[in-house]
Amino acid sequence: MSDKVRIRIWSDYVCPFCMLAEGPLEEATEGLDVEIEWKPFELRPHPRPTLRPEDDYLPAVWERAVYPMARRMGVDITLPTVSPQPYTRLAFEGYQYAEERGKGTEYTRRMLRAFFQEDLDIGRADVLTRLAEEIGLDGSGFRRALDEGTYADRHREALREAAAHRIRSVPTIIVGDTRLEGVPSAGQLRRAILDARAGQDEPAPGAVRGADGC
Repeated sequence: MSDKVRIRIWSDYVCPFCMLAEGPLEEATEGLDVEIEWKPFELRPHPRPTLRPEDDYLPAVWERAVYPMARRMGVDITLPTVSPQPYTRLAFEGYQYAEERGKGTEYTRRMLRAFFQEDLDIGRADVLTRLAEEIGLDGSGFRRALDEGTYADRHREALREAAAHRIRSVPTIIVGDTRLEGVPSAGQLRRAILDARAGQDEPAPGAVRGADGC
């Protein structure tokens, strides 16, 4: 029987804490046989208005929580100037295209860096297509899938899965019976992986709260 442990991570490409969770994830999984699945969650689905970086809320959150955490982790991250922030439905449809071709994790990481390090508008199909090409996906096939809504139903099904798991904030990470909300420490995450691998089937007493999340 394989010891591979399944790690499911619900994220949104406009949540900086999802990018900051990558470091603990890499540290915690080093040397372990795991299967990482990134799962879509839209923090502000259309037609709910998205946030604007020139308003008070985002700069306050970044000064209080995002920048201090990023400095501790040594992560280069900046509040994007794209205003209003993009809806992520289209980017997540692109994720389904990438995931089907074995590039879901690479695509997710590229989206996060495009938004938080390169200040790109990941709500635009032309931007998404260029980024998809950068990770080796076929640009014309990718763009056609976006234009035709090829993966719209699959994305909606992914959102229904998030609702079934009562996802309310991101990142939310589920490892076996352990649910971690917010940015976990590498130690918290590694313990959850080792517990799952050991086959501990007793349900966790509740969610383990990490640092801030969106």
